Amino acid sequence: MNDCVRVVVIDDHTLVRYGLAGLVDQEPDLEIVGDTGQRTEAIGIVLSTRANVVVLDVTPPDHDGLRIARELRNRYAELGIVLLAPEGEDSVLFEALESGVSAFVARTAPTGEILAAIRHAAVAPTSFTATGLGPAMARRDQSSPVQALLSPREAQVLELLGQGLSVRAIAVALSVSVSTAKTYVERLYEKLEVSNRAQAIMTALQRGLIEPKS
Repeated sequence: MNDCVRVVVIDDHTLVRYGLAGLVDQEPDLEIVGDTGQRTEAIGIVLSTRANVVVLDVTPPDHDGLRIARELRNRYAELGIVLLAPEGEDSVLFEALESGVSAFVARTAPTGEILAAIRHAAVAPTSFTATGLGPAMARRDQSSPVQALLSPREAQVLELLGQGLSVRAIAVALSVSVSTAKTYVERLYEKLEVSNRAQAIMTALQRGLIEPKS
């Protein structure tokens, strides 16, 4: 039992949570050490159970699970994080990738795929895997200029920069830490090949990534 992967399930759908817990507990190399329907308990339950992997749901419309995932990654560098989300949510998939999670799985995925994601997260917590990532990338590349160049999160940051928000204000607006907001801004500057806010907005206007204000 000491070699088992310690798993916590966080899902506000009771039947889904119990189903996942039962599925995991049937596996000889996996062990459920906690479950909750309250995402606000995520930090505490990971700490108290010394979990290796968290399975966390991402529920529309607010997708609050993404915020929890970012908080968990900021606190626990070696924690495996598996996100469960509705199928066909490309924007959520890319945000999950940016959030530093380990695996992204559709709620409708076969049980074998979910178990594989948990095992991946246990051994490679900082390496992202997601079924359908390739097709999602292809769809993004065929879409509008802003979607092709920037991730959904970077596009949000660009819009907030254009509104004149500071990095700290952007962090509050996105419900992330200031250091994470700085990382988003730096990544945006790198993609646009600029070094400050004014250059970023000018370049974005020239490339049609944002609309000029009327």
